[in-house]
Amino acid sequence: MSQSNENQKNASGLQPLGRAVLVKPYEPEKKNSLIVMPDAVNERLQMLDTRATVVAIGPACWPDEPPRAKVGDKVLISRMAGTIVKGTADGVMYRAINDRDIFMEIVEEVSNA
Repeated sequence: MSQSNENQKNASGLQPLGRAVLVKPYEPEKKNSLIVMPDAVNERLQMLDTRATVVAIGPACWPDEPPRAKVGDKVLISRMAGTIVKGTADGVMYRAINDRDIFMEIVEEVSNA
């Protein structure tokens, strides 16, 4: 797995249980655009994207296989996986997904135009 910090602090106020994984969706860095989207629209669009950073992992994840990810990893997740949740401590939007919904690690990405 790529460079990540397993000691990163989970500021969400949420701790996954069982086989749940808490991820924070993100968009790859983009170059300047002429279209400006309101923050509320951008938050919803991020929830549709399949890129996310692992924030916290439940204690029962991947019991029968090697871990698919660790805290801090950038991953691709199933598009409609999980539930959108709002952090109780930081108010940030996250997704709570099943451990099996992580299917790929992002090891390199380039900026989009």
